Amino acid sequence: MQMSQPSVHVLYADEAEAALPALCDILSDCVEGGASVGFLTPYAPADALPFWRGVISAVARDDTVLIVARLGNDILGTVQLGIGMMPNQPHRADLKKLLVHRRARGLGLGRLLMERAEAEALSRRRHVLVLDTATGSPAEAIYEKLGWQRVGVIPQYALLPDGDYCGSTFFYKLLATN
Repeated sequence: MQMSQPSVHVLYADEAEAALPALCDILSDCVEGGASVGFLTPYAPADALPFWRGVISAVARDDTVLIVARLGNDILGTVQLGIGMMPNQPHRADLKKLLVHRRARGLGLGRLLMERAEAEALSRRRHVLVLDTATGSPAEAIYEKLGWQRVGVIPQYALLPDGDYCGSTFFYKLLATN
């Protein structure tokens, strides 16, 4: 891994297609590391292909904004902004799958990805953001530190990668719309 300054970029569908190996590696690494992001172990990079192909389709439809963090040429983090909402929610977006490869944690990539997601939301006139995360996960503290408001917990909402139940904590953030 190159130790350069991180950069954050929006990927369009063709760019995301080219980045599939890195995206699959990140998702696999996070699931294998215990992140409750919808998948069970074992989870190899090849297992992530159908998920990322669905994301790429959503990007092509302009329903999702795919944001990646790079160190040098390596993509080591990603987050999605779901903007394909119902007609009565043109002001809202969902934050999905904040993922940072374990070898790049502690470098501020999560913060950079979240900041870019918020900027992308505002550029699309989305000022109400919503997300959920596994209750008790390190992500809870990250979201609170970034100004997200905890709404509550639904117990046994999902399964951890090992198959055990976990609750899900829901958060929202209202962005300033100067």
